[in-house]
Amino acid sequence: MNVLTLLDMAVAGMTDRIALGSRIQGGITYRLLFDRVQAGAAVLRDLAVEEVVYLGVNGEDFPVAMFAAAAAEIPLVPLNYRLGRQPLAQLLAQHPKALVISDSDPPTDAHVMATAQWRERCDTPSPPPHPWVDDANAAAVLIYTSGTTSAPKAAVLRHRHMTSYLLGTVEFGGAGEEEAVLVSVPPYHIAGVTNLLSNIYAGRRIVYLESFDARAWLDRVRTERITHALLVPTMLAKITEYLADAAHADVPSLRSLAYGGAKMPLPILERAVRLFPNVDFVNAYGLTETSSTIAVLGPEDHRAALNGDPVARLRLGSVGRVLPGIEVQIRGPGGELAAGRSGEIHVRGPQVSGEYRGIGTALDAAGWFPTRDRGWVDADGFLFVEGRSDDTIIRGGENIAPAEIEDALLEHPAVAEAAVVGVPDEQWGHEIAAAIVLRAGHRVEADELRSWVRLRLRSSKTPAHIVFRDTLPQTPTGKILRREVQADLTAEPSAVPHRQEGGSDA
Repeated sequence: MNVLTLLDMAVAGMTDRIALGSRIQGGITYRLLFDRVQAGAAVLRDLAVEEVVYLGVNGEDFPVAMFAAAAAEIPLVPLNYRLGRQPLAQLLAQHPKALVISDSDPPTDAHVMATAQWRERCDTPSPPPHPWVDDANAAAVLIYTSGTTSAPKAAVLRHRHMTSYLLGTVEFGGAGEEEAVLVSVPPYHIAGVTNLLSNIYAGRRIVYLESFDARAWLDRVRTERITHALLVPTMLAKITEYLADAAHADVPSLRSLAYGGAKMPLPILERAVRLFPNVDFVNAYGLTETSSTIAVLGPEDHRAALNGDPVARLRLGSVGRVLPGIEVQIRGPGGELAAGRSGEIHVRGPQVSGEYRGIGTALDAAGWFPTRDRGWVDADGFLFVEGRSDDTIIRGGENIAPAEIEDALLEHPAVAEAAVVGVPDEQWGHEIAAAIVLRAGHRVEADELRSWVRLRLRSSKTPAHIVFRDTLPQTPTGKILRREVQADLTAEPSAVPHRQEGGSDA
């Protein structure tokens, strides 16, 4: 099934319902969206381009570009408009026969069209709808991985991967006409793509926030009577900081708040749940290569944890259970591991692509995809993600997950952000180093933080090297750029640190 079929179904079932835009200023109906898509597809066919590169901010031009590319039977390539000219030029060089939709002056010889011109062309009446080939195996989108530890690669998501995810998780037309979703994640992230497709299929009005700001987000939720929203952890953290002195957030329409894209620190989640007591929280875990979500921790799990259930509280650190149709294996050097043992997470299912442009498939002969995330599954099937395998610190032969140490640091009232990495050490191979961002108005010494971690974990997991920074390098979706943190801390004069404790349990 082509993803355009999803829009075609929505037009047939919800013709005059508003699909995109403001409830106050008037939005775009499903019928008007389909007409614009057909006009956009005609433009793409006339230009004879082979791809559509969308190099713009969140907005109503993105859905038109997404579906127009599908109607023209070519892939969409959403790129990060925040990239510097050199890395952007490197990516654009891989798409010489594309139409680049951009308001900037992108470094490319490909055909460039300003967003306003694209919008104008799509508003022009087009000939009768052109039939499209319903090729499930054709490439729907090429999404570049975030590249936190290596150079970005273009993941190939075919129509069958995208529609498999949607048909297995979303009820067609299941949203009430009053429901609206606020989309803050950028269009070049897999969540931006799947959020568009799933809400169009469900019949939920989509409102875009061009650039995230906590106050603007709250204002938009109130004025547009938003019922659903998706945030990455850094966004939710900024909202909780903005509402630091509030007993609760005044957002009476909000029903559901999903979060994902990076690890959610438990203290931030607990503050958010207190601020939004009537909102259902959902943790969604997935990867670009898996067409977004593969596991969900639902509202009932969050409620049980916050009502004092000790088992549920432990599972608040998980990403929940895998979706129907998805299989998970935890593997170590000797093969599949039993419940409770940590290893590399492998997944399999019809929505899993695992393919990269110019490289080929990463699936093994049985169809399993190695996520490069480390984790484990408990006896009841809850999946716990410890972090990237590349991030694992090997100290004296012991595998140490940075996320566990980061969680302990983030529990300290003075710590706003924390990134833990391994730095070279002659004795241990790696030593543990931490970069810390403090909360406004707070001070703390490195030795106090070491003692704090040691009391909660153990000596061998206590950072020997702690530095304080104003900010940490992150992707726009809040993932720590560990290679940059590691390079920064390795370059510190005290990169080979001394350990103040005896280390007898190391």
